[in-house]
Amino acid sequence: MTEYSRIVLASHGTPGGQAAERAALALCARGASLRQLVVVPDFWRGMMGDDWLNNASTRETYGRHVEHQIEAEIAVQVARVRTKATQLGLNYQCRTVLGKPAECLLAYSLEFAPELVVIGAPRPKGTTGLRSRMHLETLVRALGARLLIVPHP
Repeated sequence: MTEYSRIVLASHGTPGGQAAERAALALCARGASLRQLVVVPDFWRGMMGDDWLNNASTRETYGRHVEHQIEAEIAVQVARVRTKATQLGLNYQCRTVLGKPAECLLAYSLEFAPELVVIGAPRPKGTTGLRSRMHLETLVRALGARLLIVPHP
């Protein structure tokens, strides 16, 4: 099995994302650099519930609540990957960004210059959960590294 010394993992904690995490960890050489990128899709920026929040103070309070919920969920998944990476002797870092998943992954890959980028496959039809789409065509056209799309478990 080929091992890599510089991997970018795009994962946001879904079952498919966790399958990508396991694959990325398995492909890391001892002492490798594993960089996790968590992209909060930019559509969350507009999730203010304006239809039922009728004053600025309530909207601001609700906006902070949503941000804290997202931060807490990300902290749990980062802790899970960080623990496993540390156990394997990897150099682990995580970055969280707000934006379009493919564009954010491309920008981060340009900065880090990985040998391999690992992502999970889209959820199968009928599977519950939010579908934030990774535009694969955008990613594949511009990515300067190998791309591994891990099948949904």
